[in-house]
Amino acid sequence: MNVAAHLQPVNINSPHNSQGIHEILDTLPDPAIHGQVCPRKTRTEIDLMLLAIEALELGGSEAILSLAEELDLKGIIKNRVNLWRMRASNPMRRAHSRRPLDILEAKALVVIACYIARRLTVTIRQLLTIYQQLAQKQIPLEQNLRLANYLERFRAHFKSRMNYRRSGVIALNSDDKLDELAINLLGKLLFCTGTAGMQRYWISLFDGEVE
Repeated sequence: MNVAAHLQPVNINSPHNSQGIHEILDTLPDPAIHGQVCPRKTRTEIDLMLLAIEALELGGSEAILSLAEELDLKGIIKNRVNLWRMRASNPMRRAHSRRPLDILEAKALVVIACYIARRLTVTIRQLLTIYQQLAQKQIPLEQNLRLANYLERFRAHFKSRMNYRRSGVIALNSDDKLDELAINLLGKLLFCTGTAGMQRYWISLFDGEVE
């Protein structure tokens, strides 16, 4: 992927920073893709990240809408139906819509995901540490209640929303594979909280997709 971007750290700890939210959107470079609509990989990845957030935090979908209002992104993410339609652009979903996800919408969703990830940094770090410790000792993951609750909620969300006739979903046909995906998404959320993490994550969404 060849996307030229000058990555400057953005303070995502407080939504009311001096840059302003629309300037933060501008720090995410526009990828060189046809029609400025997101490819399949990008749409899928963003929706899965939001799914992990919903598994981490009860009322996660409400938090997404609340933050959209707080960050003055209501012009992009207008309401619950509008948010659902954006996420339904993920081709893995049961209610998959052929509606495209444009770049501005994707930027708004990524900004929100990164803000929420920053707020949940301690929780994410703790869960990843617990996972590493259990894995090293070969202890079943369900032995830790906090980690087991996250994984159970993620599996439940995934199974209820994804279409198991889709090839990408068929590959995730066991709880072990879904747990692996859930842990992988925790790592990506933690990555988003690092220096210029939001920008670096955004660029990674188009790896191999740019013209």
